[in-house]
Amino acid sequence: MPKLVLWDIDHTLMATGGLGRELWAAAFEQVTGVALREQASVTGSTERVILRETARLHGITYNDELFTRFADALGAVHVRRASELRERGHALPGAAAALAALEERGVRQSVVTGNVRQAAGVKLAAFGLDAYLRLDDGAYGEDGEGRPELLRLALQHAGGAASEAVFLGDTPADVAGGHEAGVRVVAVATGKTSAAELEAAGAELVLDGLADTAQVLAALRA
Repeated sequence: MPKLVLWDIDHTLMATGGLGRELWAAAFEQVTGVALREQASVTGSTERVILRETARLHGITYNDELFTRFADALGAVHVRRASELRERGHALPGAAAALAALEERGVRQSVVTGNVRQAAGVKLAAFGLDAYLRLDDGAYGEDGEGRPELLRLALQHAGGAASEAVFLGDTPADVAGGHEAGVRVVAVATGKTSAAELEAAGAELVLDGLADTAQVLAALRA
């Protein structure tokens, strides 16, 4: 069993039922004064990159100060609408059981996500998943632009070696980022990317989901 397991959040552990885009749009309009007309691609990206590209689509100048204000607004709107998130979203089948099984085996767990820290915490807490994760060991949208950078930072926070870690995600960007950081990747076909596409991206193993806890544990041991 690996000493450290790092998890993506959206479409790997949970889904927001479409609320995520609504919250993003609300934060965007709050900090820019412009209603969201079009959002840059979000699959496998980070909030910093998504904001920069979405600002460009709207003719808005991007800078670090804008991102800081946006991150604060996005976290705050997640806090305000946490109850709605619980109603509309859900933990993916088997997510809590997989996290609990790893905790029982003494495996250190955290997250690597493009979400800003506060939003990530609200999402995980909404479905009781945060209890299994050392969130201070994680890496978030404030910490960098790409998965490799975030993964290296999480390894540093957790005091783990890349060779002793596994990253679980649902996109080709997760697979590529894990490999660039030297971390083995177990992909889950629970998002917009098919199992065949994840295999083609080079994931060491691909699961249809997390519902079979024994299968998840076996994949992590492989």
